[in-house]
Amino acid sequence: MSDHQVGAGATVEEVVRGQLAKALGGRRGMVEAAVPTIVFTALWLTTRELQLALGVSVGVAVLLLVVRLVQRSTVQFVVNALFGIGIGWFFVRLAASRGGSEDEQALAYFLPGLLYNGGYAVVMAVTCLIGWPLVGFMVGSVTGEVTEWHQDKQVVRLCTTLTWLLALPCVVRVVVQAPLWLGGWSGSIDTDFAIAALGILKIALGWPLQLAALAAMLWVLGRNRTPVQATV
Repeated sequence: MSDHQVGAGATVEEVVRGQLAKALGGRRGMVEAAVPTIVFTALWLTTRELQLALGVSVGVAVLLLVVRLVQRSTVQFVVNALFGIGIGWFFVRLAASRGGSEDEQALAYFLPGLLYNGGYAVVMAVTCLIGWPLVGFMVGSVTGEVTEWHQDKQVVRLCTTLTWLLALPCVVRVVVQAPLWLGGWSGSIDTDFAIAALGILKIALGWPLQLAALAAMLWVLGRNRTPVQATV
């Protein structure tokens, strides 16, 4: 990739900021990813009707998808939301097929999120520990060389810090939510309380926590100007 493609005078910080904005889809993308989950949680907490909560949340996501299609804009973030609901629904049906109560089915809906966050945190931590931080590949995707960035120790240090910050929300979600889920499933915690708490925390530890982590990343990015070494 040429200097012109990367941008004259581009820095790693500018590249990462741009890639993060693209990955999140801006404010609209964040809203589209969060609204179906908020709808599900609110309906479950107020009606205790699991199928209704699932059905309406899917309906909202489909409506957002139709709007995107009509506007001929990217459907990535709506599809992500639908995929998340679909995985949750699959776990609900799996619990039901095993004779699980409605409470156990509701708990099953939250399990994929815990597994995802746990797995994502482990992957990002491993990439940092072995010296190939995940954010570095975001830089590589722009410079045109997937691994070229790894030759610059300054870039590796910056990307390692950013990757740890990106992993932090996932770690917090697992640390806070896993004991509640396990307590509700085992019966050591009142199931109704566990489900209500998980629903509230899914929202509270969702985008607000993610945005806090991104703010910290932007603060780090604003402190330095690390030149991008573009390949010719």
